[in-house]
Amino acid sequence: MGFGIVLVLIAVGFGAAAFLPGHAPAMQKGLTPAIYYLTNPALMFILLAETDLGAVLGVYTPIALITAAVSGAVFALLSRFVLRRGTARAAVGAMSSSYVNAGNIGLPIALYAVGSSAPVVSVLLAQLLVVAPIYLAVFSWCSRPNAPAASGSRLGWVSGIVRSFANPVTVATALGAVFALTGWGLPDIVWTPLEMLGHSSIPLLLMLFGMGMYGQKPFAERSARPDVVLSLVVKLVLMPCTAWAIGRLGFGVSGTALFGVVVMAALPTAQNVYLFASQFRMPTAAARDVIFLSSLLSLPAVGLIALLLA
Repeated sequence: MGFGIVLVLIAVGFGAAAFLPGHAPAMQKGLTPAIYYLTNPALMFILLAETDLGAVLGVYTPIALITAAVSGAVFALLSRFVLRRGTARAAVGAMSSSYVNAGNIGLPIALYAVGSSAPVVSVLLAQLLVVAPIYLAVFSWCSRPNAPAASGSRLGWVSGIVRSFANPVTVATALGAVFALTGWGLPDIVWTPLEMLGHSSIPLLLMLFGMGMYGQKPFAERSARPDVVLSLVVKLVLMPCTAWAIGRLGFGVSGTALFGVVVMAALPTAQNVYLFASQFRMPTAAARDVIFLSSLLSLPAVGLIALLLA
């Protein structure tokens, strides 16, 4: 039932882009900043403020970290020694294979299909606090030989990285974590409007996601096709299987909790991968295609996981 709701809302967005081509760009242009600056941060805040962070950090976050590490390492090794790629392409592909879109598509799937925010919160914490800084350090090291000497260029990518982390969702996540840890609360006159804004984010996000899927044309750069295929296999096959093995065999997770862990691993690649790669002047063609194709293919992947683990 929950996953069906997700699919219907995505289909509504896709249909709007297909049958209202004259209005779809305006709808996307209006929805994107509203979701980015208002509804999604409100949703993250209310979710984090009501989450038991001790339980999340104790089990779910370690599973998310180990799963991301295994997936990224497997891609990097295959890219270097089978595809014979350089370090920069291997690093971008590794992040494309292990960094999931938990903040956008992950939220509605977790809440509608899993019925809990714990899996998505754990992934967000793991990625924001550990995974992203590691990849950014690698990107910085890879880009040094080709980096311009001008201080203005250095300031450009530094400010880009700061903007990437100092975004509304990250700030709202941090504030929500503070409220969860301290037990603080907000008066109803403030909390209720925040809840209303946050709850509106989910259908808007899914419709916008559907609109963005219409009319895309991947595989434009032939040389990047092997990288894209390898990333997709690691992202949509190996990563969910790894999450299942670590959660079930390593941590003894079962039932709906295990379903949530595996579904989070099957989420599409986050758009931040393309942003980070661009900021460091790394190869971006494969990352762009993986983001789109994983967004398209993750839906049947999640559906298959639901059938297997239901």
